[in-house]
Amino acid sequence: MNVVVVESPAKAKTINKYLGPGYKVLASFGHVRDLPAKDGSVLPDQDFEMLWEVDGASQKRIKDIADALKTSDGLILATDPDREGEAISWHVLDVLNKKRVINGKPVKRVVFNAITKKAVLDAMAEPRDIDVPLVDAYLARRALDYLVGFNLSPVLWRKLPGARSAGRVQSVALRLVCDRESEIERFISEEYWNLSAILKTPRGDEFEARLVSADGKRLQPRAIGNGEEAGRLKALLEGASYIVDTVEAKPVKRNPSPPFTTSTLQQAASSKLGFSASRTMQVAQKLYEGVDIGGETVGLITYMRTDGVQMAPEAIDAARHAIANQFGDRYLPEKARFYSTKAKNAQEAHEAIRPTDFDRVPDRIRKFLDDDQLKLYDLIWKRGIASQMASAEIERTTVEILADNAGKKAGLRAVGSVIRFDGFIAAYTDQKEDGEQSDDSDEGGRLPEINARENLAKQKINSTQHFTEPPPRYSEASLIKKMEELGIGRPSTYAATLATLRDRDYVTIDKRKLVPQAKGRLVTAFLESFFTKYVEYDFTADLEEKLDRISAGELNWKDVLRDFWRDFFAQIEDTKELRVTNVLDALNDALAPLVFPKREDGSDPRVCQVCGTGNLSLKLGKYGAFVGCSNYPECNYTRQLSSEGGAEAESNGLNEPKALGADPVTGEELTLRSGRFGPYIQRGDGKDAKRASLPRGWKPEDIDYEKAMALISLPRDIGKHPETGKMISSGIGRYGPFLLHDGSYANLESVEDVFTVGLNRAVTVLAEKQNKAGGKARGGTPAALKELGEHPDGGGAITVRDGKYGPYVNWGKVNATLPKGTDPQAITVEEALALIAAKAGRSGGATKKAPAKAKTAAAGAKATKTTAKPKAAAKKPAAKTAAKKKSAE
Repeated sequence: MNVVVVESPAKAKTINKYLGPGYKVLASFGHVRDLPAKDGSVLPDQDFEMLWEVDGASQKRIKDIADALKTSDGLILATDPDREGEAISWHVLDVLNKKRVINGKPVKRVVFNAITKKAVLDAMAEPRDIDVPLVDAYLARRALDYLVGFNLSPVLWRKLPGARSAGRVQSVALRLVCDRESEIERFISEEYWNLSAILKTPRGDEFEARLVSADGKRLQPRAIGNGEEAGRLKALLEGASYIVDTVEAKPVKRNPSPPFTTSTLQQAASSKLGFSASRTMQVAQKLYEGVDIGGETVGLITYMRTDGVQMAPEAIDAARHAIANQFGDRYLPEKARFYSTKAKNAQEAHEAIRPTDFDRVPDRIRKFLDDDQLKLYDLIWKRGIASQMASAEIERTTVEILADNAGKKAGLRAVGSVIRFDGFIAAYTDQKEDGEQSDDSDEGGRLPEINARENLAKQKINSTQHFTEPPPRYSEASLIKKMEELGIGRPSTYAATLATLRDRDYVTIDKRKLVPQAKGRLVTAFLESFFTKYVEYDFTADLEEKLDRISAGELNWKDVLRDFWRDFFAQIEDTKELRVTNVLDALNDALAPLVFPKREDGSDPRVCQVCGTGNLSLKLGKYGAFVGCSNYPECNYTRQLSSEGGAEAESNGLNEPKALGADPVTGEELTLRSGRFGPYIQRGDGKDAKRASLPRGWKPEDIDYEKAMALISLPRDIGKHPETGKMISSGIGRYGPFLLHDGSYANLESVEDVFTVGLNRAVTVLAEKQNKAGGKARGGTPAALKELGEHPDGGGAITVRDGKYGPYVNWGKVNATLPKGTDPQAITVEEALALIAAKAGRSGGATKKAPAKAKTAAAGAKATKTTAKPKAAAKKPAAKTAAKKKSAE
């Protein structure tokens, strides 16, 4: 019996069926160890020694593998066929060697690009050793990411409060988004006009031709810059006669695109299906690991992390066979098509993403897939088969027309395209995807019959005004394409990098576009000012190229680390002398359009409009940056720094306090103001003035005296409880509107209820809260939203429940919160197991019986590779879930 190790339980289940009783397939659940999230995990002074840590959940996985090995004939490492997969195998083997459980038994490494019976059995017949250069490349990347993150992030925390982290690839991706925003802010729109004529042939057919020349000169795009010029040319065309000068019909062949790579799949899924990059990879992972097709579990697509564009010869043959059967011989080119990648630094030796069997037409397996799986599989199947189909044959017709008005001449052009043979378009038709040319564009539409030298009748002259538009913000898809073009990051990390930017609140997504937030722009401006080299596109791409050369065995990984660390460490040391005033001066200049937007009255945007003498500047507070007056505390004007450059505050009339009236009791003035945390009501002046933030949903422009008085008077006394005789009051707190009685709180449904709820209703709400909380407060558990079955390790059922802070997965004593936006009813067993494993790892592992601290420490020390005592981890953040996932760059 042989022990086979793969990453996931789903993959293990599928492969186990293929291999039979002579094998025991176990899952590692991703990486079994990682660098602890604390100082001292990578030691540059000790030749970059890396101190690995096995978390609690992974210790159990390793124990299961070790126990199985005791009675086995050998170990087969069958993790994914990429750098991360190679690293997982290396980690597993290294830990098992340290446990001394291999004992001379043969260890084999096998890789397969698809989880099908043939692919798995063929791989088993051709084992190899672990690819050491590929592991070295992983170690170099992991060390670099750690050194950048754990040395640069603390600089941000000290010099730029509110900033959360920086990363080797993450920060460069953020810079792309912020640079585009700066382009948009600097953009100056220009007017231009387009002129065209609706003309009729002698046969009565109408078509449109656009003006391309006048006064003997060719008109460049947007050459007509004002209405006066447009009017002159329109008058010329209105009185002109028209004759066809030439008609040229030119046949054009359009070739198909190659099969999908990781980035092109993410781009197409974004454009056609509206999937985020992370959603695309989640669905693709399920299609790769295996789906039950009529009682047989089979992988439907090849490995989905790749920048290769070629298909295996047998796959090409299968595609050509399917084309002949399903579309006919006319759609089959004489020779197979071969593709080569154009992406910078493309290095993966894997196939493109394709169906494992082209005979599995999407319609035939529709009933076995959920909606998202079917959509993505359909996209992959169509693109894969189209890549081997015949070219589309298109006839492009260009008609040149002369206009003559009493000797004043102009030239017009009409262009149309007709698809004479659809070819590959019969299988895969593009909308214009982010960053990709449309496959089936029909430029100018279809033209009627037009003959040279025939006269045309004018029907109408169109003159339309336009204004140039700024470059669009990046979408996830177009950002991925740009990163790929520049050679930044790798296919396996694009989705994780984008997710990190969202999780850090550096960017938000609005109408599928990435909008940099103020926090993200501050971080980028800081790094560009003081760590310029490390957010340069070329530097990052060159470093990626070096890492790829390590994979190829051309460079020593520690030499690359030494070269990087020498300059990077010197830069970090230089920032120790950096004063906050230096930082603020640099950020004021770099972010002037954001911090000091232009004012409608043309006054200096850096002069405080409240006191009239102070200068506005960025200020750093505990929770981040805001704009404040230099005359503080005499002038306490502040403004929140918004992603719209403060324009929001100004448009709401909050650039200075707005008087609302006087409090009838105290006589103090009520004012509406804007602070670093948003708009608020203030009564009186000075440090002791009472303030109340506007509740969510309340807009500053809707605030009047009555609302301001109601808000500033909170909490509101409702009446005494009939049973206790104690006062019930209502208010708005950190977690929303509430009732308070005798030290106990109950939530209200809306902010309006705070001001309107009566005594009877308040008593009822409090009673309902007490009855509902009775069981839970005494150790009860919320009812399950979804049952997922027994945990494979035992210890009880896995359930999805709803708690105070949102839905979570429960197993025994482990509660793992679902990621923001996750549908609790859509969570799968595999996703739940990963969340539980990550949570158990952070909390020390055990779910049923927590081991004694001494035992836990001993086990951790035993499983950790150490040559020097690491620094104490006191007051450091807990280890992240990266140990359970493929590391993100």
